[in-house]
Amino acid sequence: MNSDYLIVHRKILPEYLDKVILARNLLESHEAATITEAVQMAGISRNTYYKYKDYVYDSDATMSKRHAVISMILKDESGSLSSVINALSELHTNILTISQAIPIARKANVLISLDITNMTCTVDELTAALKNLPSSRKVHLDAIE
Repeated sequence: MNSDYLIVHRKILPEYLDKVILARNLLESHEAATITEAVQMAGISRNTYYKYKDYVYDSDATMSKRHAVISMILKDESGSLSSVINALSELHTNILTISQAIPIARKANVLISLDITNMTCTVDELTAALKNLPSSRKVHLDAIE
């Protein structure tokens, strides 16, 4: 198995994973003002919420847009960010934001948020393509929804 992701039926998962999703939904819908309030309403600990919040998602058949956040460390050389942008364009992602820190020790930290609704590959293939760029030092999928 090469993928980091699985599709499983919620019936076999522990109940607290559903509660993590519930807490996140309470925050997103502003029914809960704080994480503490959301986890109390969902019946889980803050620790459980923080441990799983970036790893469990509800599949929503009506979802029309998908987003991902990727962090990268690139070589500080001319054309590094341009090669990332070109690769993302070839995979039919839409770049929403790019934030690049000042390069230090010949490395640049980059955070990219993407609309992956029309992406022509899997998330694993996306991260692999970015890792294979000559200027890429590290690629991490921070979040996906």
